[in-house]
Amino acid sequence: MAADDTDLFRPVTPVRAYQRVAEQIEERILSGDLPPGARLPAERELVNRFGVGRSTVREALRVLQSAGLIRSRPGDPLGAEVLGVSPDNLSQALGRLTRSSVATLGELVQFRMVLDAESNRLAARLHDDDDLARMREQITRMESLSDAGGGSGPTALHAFSEADALFHRAIAEASGNSLLGLCARAVHEAVVDVIEKKIAGVTDTTAWMERSIAHHREVLAAISAGDGPSAARLGRSALHEYYADHVEPETRELLAASVEDH
Repeated sequence: MAADDTDLFRPVTPVRAYQRVAEQIEERILSGDLPPGARLPAERELVNRFGVGRSTVREALRVLQSAGLIRSRPGDPLGAEVLGVSPDNLSQALGRLTRSSVATLGELVQFRMVLDAESNRLAARLHDDDDLARMREQITRMESLSDAGGGSGPTALHAFSEADALFHRAIAEASGNSLLGLCARAVHEAVVDVIEKKIAGVTDTTAWMERSIAHHREVLAAISAGDGPSAARLGRSALHEYYADHVEPETRELLAASVEDH
């Protein structure tokens, strides 16, 4: 072996038994053998099946629960409940990314710009009447909150953000791509606090809401007309307008590039 090849390998770390137990259960969940709502065998039965100690099984269950794949209650005779993979798992992971140095808020918003633009474009081609009805329903909710006097309280602001999220979820579902829908929901939830803080910080909440509603109406009109390019452009430009002043200065260029390159 050449001298400079010595950096190719590192000492291995022994895998602990609880990791193997967790991996096996996770594989059964991801494969669909254990669907959401199913129950794992009781703790005593898992000890017998895996041939390990009770502490090993408990540690494996803690790992799976922290990953959001199961809900485990100590002493539950029915066994842990399988939750499966959901947008909540992805939202939590993205939320951690926004609080870490791995990904900046600007990068996360840019990622959402990509998702929203493609969701809008596909929805313009593939939507049906039910999809349009769900979008209109959320715009109506947003209009009712604005008409009620701007909804300056935290409950009203949260309701407005929720209607916004459901509008975009309806678009993602209309795109026909389940992964787009999953990612769009998770990304929106990861930055929803920024939306609410932005609304709460504006001087004229009613005017801000009305501008947001006008944008949603434009998106709906483009999707309804089957105008994919316009729907995609509206998705990118709106997010740039919402977030450009709130992301880190060094990542604002990312958002501007995502708008200008199309």
